Amino acid sequence: MVFIYFLLAAAVTVLAAIKLSQYADVISEKSAMGGMMVGTLLLAGATSLPEISTSFSAAAIGNADIAVGNMIGSNLFNLFILAGFDLLLNRRRMLERASKDHTYSSLLGIFLTVLLLLALWLRTDVTFLGIGLDSLAIGISYIVGMLIINKLPNLDTIDMDDEPVDAEAPKNPSAHLSPKHAGIRFAIVAVIIMAAGTALSITGDEIAVVTGIGSSFVGSFLVAAATSLPEAISVFVALRLSNVNMAVGAVLGSNIFNMVILALSDPIYVEGSIISGVSGANVIIASAVLVMSVLVMFSLYRPKTASTWAYSVPSILVVLLYFVASYLNFTY
Repeated sequence: MVFIYFLLAAAVTVLAAIKLSQYADVISEKSAMGGMMVGTLLLAGATSLPEISTSFSAAAIGNADIAVGNMIGSNLFNLFILAGFDLLLNRRRMLERASKDHTYSSLLGIFLTVLLLLALWLRTDVTFLGIGLDSLAIGISYIVGMLIINKLPNLDTIDMDDEPVDAEAPKNPSAHLSPKHAGIRFAIVAVIIMAAGTALSITGDEIAVVTGIGSSFVGSFLVAAATSLPEAISVFVALRLSNVNMAVGAVLGSNIFNMVILALSDPIYVEGSIISGVSGANVIIASAVLVMSVLVMFSLYRPKTASTWAYSVPSILVVLLYFVASYLNFTY
């Protein structure tokens, strides 16, 4: 029955994520917020709700590997999603079309990942008010980083909102909604996403117990992939609606938001600093996330190239790194 529950939760998650992206597209088109801001803040936050419940639950029962591995693994899977769609829809060149302002959030994600790697290496089990100093540093860096990003200049030489709409893009079935009604429905569907995503993580963990797979691999891949399903569907729908900035922003925003989840999970973990309680396998995943993030940032900021092969190389490397990290983590 656990496999049936997993599939049912996945089906609900897929349907909810489709509607979530449609409502987000309406908000980005009909409000002052553009696709980048809607993707980085609203869509990223909503699709990260399953990670919050999963990491909090794992931290509460003292399973640091699931709590931390879920977050790092979700970041790995999100970058894999972005690169995978970039290769599948190679003709659209979404990373080349996306706003260069995404470089800012990409840089912040890289910096937070470096802090995480240092924490995993140093293993400093020192807490302040029940929060590990390493998690506290990550949380503060996120807040400061977002404040700085908000004041940085626009990197685009043209207005990205004036980019021609893809003639092949299907019409959004929710396009008739006002921004207010789209926002209300967005909030309702976000709650459904959190419930379905939580069910995915719980049943995914039960499947892991039945199959006898280790906690680190479960947290980094099985549960992480399950809770990242909303991001995958949201990116796909955003690209179908030709909203490239919302698609890219959803992934990069989700990745930096997931780092805050780690900091917020720490007080719930009562056995000390949550990062010091994880296995060394998480270093493999965090290192892969760092390299993959650099490759994505390079794709976003580099000059346009006429060569399809040259354009595709970074995304190909990201996909390969995902499978290499999966294998190394499984055999650790």
